[in-house]
Amino acid sequence: MEAFPFIILGVFISSIIQIFISEQTIAKLIPKNKFVGLIAAASIGLIFPVCDCAIVPIARRLLKKGVPLYIAVTFMLSVPIINPVVLSSTYYAFLNNPYMAVLRGIIGWTSSIIIGLTISKLEYKNSKNTRLKEILFNARTFHYDDNLHNHIAPSHNHDCCHHEHHHTLNSKRNFTNTVFDILDHVSSELNEVGKFIIVGAFLSALMQTVIPRKYILSVGTHKILSIIIMIFLAYLMCVCSETDAFIARTFVGQFTNGSIIAFLICGPMIDIKNTLMLNEAFDFKFIFKLTCIIMTVCFLIGIIFNFLKIPI
Repeated sequence: MEAFPFIILGVFISSIIQIFISEQTIAKLIPKNKFVGLIAAASIGLIFPVCDCAIVPIARRLLKKGVPLYIAVTFMLSVPIINPVVLSSTYYAFLNNPYMAVLRGIIGWTSSIIIGLTISKLEYKNSKNTRLKEILFNARTFHYDDNLHNHIAPSHNHDCCHHEHHHTLNSKRNFTNTVFDILDHVSSELNEVGKFIIVGAFLSALMQTVIPRKYILSVGTHKILSIIIMIFLAYLMCVCSETDAFIARTFVGQFTNGSIIAFLICGPMIDIKNTLMLNEAFDFKFIFKLTCIIMTVCFLIGIIFNFLKIPI
């Protein structure tokens, strides 16, 4: 019940953005310089409040507009964590604690840049290997193009989210049609997101009432094992980023601080539903590589928190 106001607010804002702001506009906001572009892509979520349930289709359309792969990945990973709705829900979930909201935002922002930079380096290496002959015969005119076409899956006739969007940004629309488009989008996203938060809350309650506390504490207090389990839970539970903080709060005192931070960062970046949506846009090799990078970064963040004993 605490989470639903944030779900409704999040999907409503997401619907407005989906209808009125085109991917061309987003692409224009991202600088051409690599490092400045990474920072801009990671920061745009502060004015682009879309949760992880809707970000994959947007990232895919950005790629089609010619945005570099590493920029699209950075954008896709950062927006569901640092957007105002998610930070607000984190603030209220952790008992009106601004420290926790700021901490999550900074770590999510930094992690998305690190992952995006890693993807750019790996892509550069792959590009050099696959285009060795071109380099040998035409070294002076060779330019790196992010190897984008090696990773985008064959085009499908449908979008990669669970509901289709039939909005034409440049066409004339009257007020009534606009309202119905927004309500239709809100209804579709609420249907998708609502069931995930209900399942997540149920699993959290089940764990706390059925599993004996001594077993939870024996695992939850382990500095390494607790992080692995919480990353695993974040991937399986598929909780929307606008509400996952309310579930994470229930583990405070039972699991290590590092594992809770890893849960809050990993979940919005990659989970089962996002993996399925990514499968519509990318090949398996890239999805596997991206998932491993995300989980590794989240694991290292958890280790740093646990061994330095950083409070939350």
